[in-house]
Amino acid sequence: MKTIYNIVYATDDTFAPVLGTSLLSLLRNNKEAKKINFFILDSGISKENKFRIEKICDNFVNASLKWIKIESISKKIGIDVKNDRGSFSQYSRLFIGDVLDNSVERVLYLDCDTLILSSLKDLWNIELKGNIIAALKDAFSKYYRKNINLVNDDLMFNSGVMLIDLKAWRDNKIKEKAISFIRQRHGKVQQGDQGVLNSVLSNKTFALDPRYNLVSIFYDLDYREIKLYRSPVNFYSEKIIVKAKENPVILHFTSSFYSIRPWFKNSNHQCKKIWLKFYQETPWKNQPLQIEMSKKKKLINILFEYGLKDTVLLGAGVFQKYVRPLKNRFN
Repeated sequence: MKTIYNIVYATDDTFAPVLGTSLLSLLRNNKEAKKINFFILDSGISKENKFRIEKICDNFVNASLKWIKIESISKKIGIDVKNDRGSFSQYSRLFIGDVLDNSVERVLYLDCDTLILSSLKDLWNIELKGNIIAALKDAFSKYYRKNINLVNDDLMFNSGVMLIDLKAWRDNKIKEKAISFIRQRHGKVQQGDQGVLNSVLSNKTFALDPRYNLVSIFYDLDYREIKLYRSPVNFYSEKIIVKAKENPVILHFTSSFYSIRPWFKNSNHQCKKIWLKFYQETPWKNQPLQIEMSKKKKLINILFEYGLKDTVLLGAGVFQKYVRPLKNRFN
């Protein structure tokens, strides 16, 4: 029996070309699906970019697309919400249970900066075992957990790829709990919407195999270096991560203190050629790539080249593991 996928993205106009590249990669590598329903949470996409995204879908007989206009999070809940990471458009995920029809009971949420390299069938059919979502364990130290009402070894996840039991999401009032948490924190939450989701879903999350969300840190650093830089709690073994990289399903080009993402001309990401291959098939292919101007990343790359990688990671790790969570606690 052929599968029907419900896929959700959230974006503003800035990330429309990145979204289009992700969407094309998904369609190219899931032609066996009976139908792929795309729901795009629209936080201000231009008519031109909507047309280009629709044009991609028109080339695949199993694709359908629905635009869902989303209000800003601050307007939606009536308080000024600060953003600690990414785009405000990602907060629209909190309302996913309201904006999709009740007949939609399972969805796969994908960040725009993902690339789908093979069939999603195994991911889509994962048994959640009573959990509400499935997501990747994120590499955070124990000190971050206290800031979002978790204890030292609670699971913290990356929200860029989430398989969601939408019926359970609605039944458990995840939106209401999320809004309540934002209000308790007066609109300022560590890691923004991802922090909010972790605070209410940590104990209802099934841990995904990393091959379904290979984030940038898995390519920037080896396992020893990840431990040195982040000291993650309740994390994957080295063997699991190495095996995942041998058989990737979803690449996730998350922001990094070291690597530059592939939609910048000066990208140094190990997988940039894979991303560019799909980008060159999109309607934005003739749009020139920008250059990321980061003096900090330039300096870090120079220090790495001079054999000071461990020294940099140790120093950056002090900020990442201790200073940043402490700063978030008192801001």
